[in-house]
Amino acid sequence: MRHDVTLRVNGVVNRHTVESRQLLVHHLRETLGLTGTHVGCDTSNCGACTVLLDGVAVKSCTVFTVAADGGEVLTVEGLAQDGQLTPVQEGFRQCHGLQCGYCTPGMVVSATGLLLDRPDPSPEEIREGLEGNLCRCTGYQMIVESVRWAADHGGPGAVAEAHRSRTEAGTP
Repeated sequence: MRHDVTLRVNGVVNRHTVESRQLLVHHLRETLGLTGTHVGCDTSNCGACTVLLDGVAVKSCTVFTVAADGGEVLTVEGLAQDGQLTPVQEGFRQCHGLQCGYCTPGMVVSATGLLLDRPDPSPEEIREGLEGNLCRCTGYQMIVESVRWAADHGGPGAVAEAHRSRTEAGTP
């Protein structure tokens, strides 16, 4: 069965007809060409596919596209504005919170969602907030330091404000 869906993705309204079983991760990657959202495990264990759906971090491999109809999706591609990294992205750069980079999009989006909920998290709260996002390279300490750096340097406020401005203007 096919359904018409409308999603605002990274500030841009998209209308498509999709199969009822299509997962949001596949819609983002295959239909919209947003390949920053990674498919890591297909079992919702790794978090590489994390996006913000209506401001909440979700694993897009567990959400049907039709269930997201009418929603607002923010992917890793939608974070930076005019080439300006967000504090979360800059934190990962400054504190070496990535190595191979495969988990990084999901980690960055999850960290953004965490900071939207808790602007000043403790290291323990960061670890708890990033549960469900697996990294096989870093040992997590540098990721925790990256998120803490972001919290100390503006947190997700810049992301939220930029995204809100784009949404209101209807531009990517």
